[in-house]
Amino acid sequence: MLAKTLTIVLCIVTSALSAQTRLSLMEDWQFVRGYQYNMQKQPPWEQVDLPHTWNAQDVADGKLDYYRGLGVYKKKIAIEAGHLEKRFFLHFEGSTLVTDVYVNGRHAGHHKGGYTGFTLEITDFVQVGEDNELMVMVNNAFHSEVMPLVGDFNVYGGLHRPVYLLLREKACIDVLDHGSPGVFITQENVSPGKADVSVSGKISNGAGQEKTLGVSVEIKDHQGLVVAVAKANIDVGPKETKGWSVDLSLEEPRLWQGRKDPYLYQLVTTVTEEEKMIDRLEQPLGLRYFSLDSAKGFFLNGEYTDLRGVCYHEAKAGKGSALTPSDYDQDFEIMLEMGVNAIRTAHYPHSEYFYRVCDSLGILVYTEIPMVGPGGYLGRGFMNSAGFKANGKEQLKALIRQNYNHPSIFFWGLYNEVKINGDDPYEYIQELNEIAKKEDPYRLTMAATFQDNHNNDITDAIGWNRYFGWYGGDPSYIGQWADEMHARFPGRPISVSEYGAGASIHHHSDSLVAPKPAGRWHPEEWQAHYHEQNWQELGKRPFIWGKFIWLMFDFGAVHRAEGDRKGVNDKGLVTADRLVKKDAYYFYKAHWHPRPMLYLASKRYTERTRDKTTIKVYTNLGKVDFYLRGKRVGSAKPVNGIAISPVVTLVPGENKIIVKGKSKGITLEDQCSWTLTP
Repeated sequence: MLAKTLTIVLCIVTSALSAQTRLSLMEDWQFVRGYQYNMQKQPPWEQVDLPHTWNAQDVADGKLDYYRGLGVYKKKIAIEAGHLEKRFFLHFEGSTLVTDVYVNGRHAGHHKGGYTGFTLEITDFVQVGEDNELMVMVNNAFHSEVMPLVGDFNVYGGLHRPVYLLLREKACIDVLDHGSPGVFITQENVSPGKADVSVSGKISNGAGQEKTLGVSVEIKDHQGLVVAVAKANIDVGPKETKGWSVDLSLEEPRLWQGRKDPYLYQLVTTVTEEEKMIDRLEQPLGLRYFSLDSAKGFFLNGEYTDLRGVCYHEAKAGKGSALTPSDYDQDFEIMLEMGVNAIRTAHYPHSEYFYRVCDSLGILVYTEIPMVGPGGYLGRGFMNSAGFKANGKEQLKALIRQNYNHPSIFFWGLYNEVKINGDDPYEYIQELNEIAKKEDPYRLTMAATFQDNHNNDITDAIGWNRYFGWYGGDPSYIGQWADEMHARFPGRPISVSEYGAGASIHHHSDSLVAPKPAGRWHPEEWQAHYHEQNWQELGKRPFIWGKFIWLMFDFGAVHRAEGDRKGVNDKGLVTADRLVKKDAYYFYKAHWHPRPMLYLASKRYTERTRDKTTIKVYTNLGKVDFYLRGKRVGSAKPVNGIAISPVVTLVPGENKIIVKGKSKGITLEDQCSWTLTP
């Protein structure tokens, strides 16, 4: 039922940027790596479709020298003769890391930043009625002026998100504002009784004469009925771009209630000339209000909402960051099954499709720019140079303007684990915070830190990356730490933006002894124990307004050589190929999802050497019965979502384990076999 529901919802949210013509440029590209392609008589061009990264395979074995350099894409675009009076734009949703675009051999644009989109006008470069050659040069090499400088993840090179050709009339909604859709929806006053909405944008007139245009904004409900409308007229001079705005109100609106009821209106903006429609844009509108209390936590529409979240990298085994809609669909289904209601986008802006799905599913989002610090290794995430600081400001503006209308977004993140390592980024973070508040005074600014310094005082709220029980300490200490922080900074809203432990599904242990994080032995049982202890403390402290597990899925990080293989950060609750959900995943499902569930832990620990043991179950049922070799050996009521049997004795050979529980007369069951080798 979940998969069917998800598919239906996603069909709704994949509408085009505009009802005007948008042509997909996803297929039949030619690709080659390296600077010398044009010096070869026959370069080894490879045919590829988008999304594409050239690092999908060479990172698999943890090769530190995975290719970071130039990649060249080219494609023929046929433009029909009937489009002579049109304007043409190229929209890139993301290309990593620095991009140059050429049309028919002429340089059409340059972009720095791999995780925000950008749009270029190519009207003066195309030949109408002929084939046009589009060439895109993408470079994911280290660049001292482009975020991210470092990070605990792979920087996958390529056109790893969709590319479109946009056809517009001479006068149209301005699409050149930092890759934004060109219309901005501001929710100024929202309550159960009324919602005031301000809508603004710009009209770009590419014609040589003045145009008198009409702008109409309609809000439509689920049935397509217009529930509010506002209109404006605007005179736009030749070659001028001019702003407009209108105000609308709704009485007794149906609010966007997160996972409970992610109700979306649709806001439709239409531009007309002499009563003829010349442009149209449809955007989601989820009406909601929220607040953050340093003592009581997060409130959505006046109702306390515990943000039970995960951190999520756009990365998948064998694909890198080149994810398709079906990949996202699979990931969202896995997250919803666990009961996730919030996501932190580690450590960069995510795709348009990602945010639209969050809108439709009611998942609250904390998203961020890639000013990423070094974590536990040497390096720096901040460069005190004019070029780096200017690029970061542009990436922040692009993040906000491109995603301003998404109701799922509540927090703009400014940095992650940036040390005071030589240069202090304090003044720069202040500048970023001022930009974010100017761009969007209605949402909250965030930062994720692992050091106690004055940079933590800048943003509206702060997130702490804490790994008690993994990088030293005991897992249960996080509760004491949280109380100490709350006492020291009673007016500061704090969250735990990262907490987690590594685990291999091939490593198992009877003894709960903390492994070495950088070691090659990461037993799954320790990860489960870590999360049991951490959540027991975090779950009962509402002033920790958000808890974001690091992380949902294992992902590639070539510098790591730990766990069962190189090049992987294995702190995910699910393997990088999405095939195996680790035990800790089911622990959270027992706490976060209301559907009755029962899961037998350590079922992959099949080869045993100790005859005395217990059976552990994650469940939200009232009681669990345990069976060993067909005989009932006890029962238990779960505590903290965990039911543990009395000590049982295994015999040499196969020992079949069955666990059972009931919910409303229906029996739930799970089982496995353990083999004892004396």
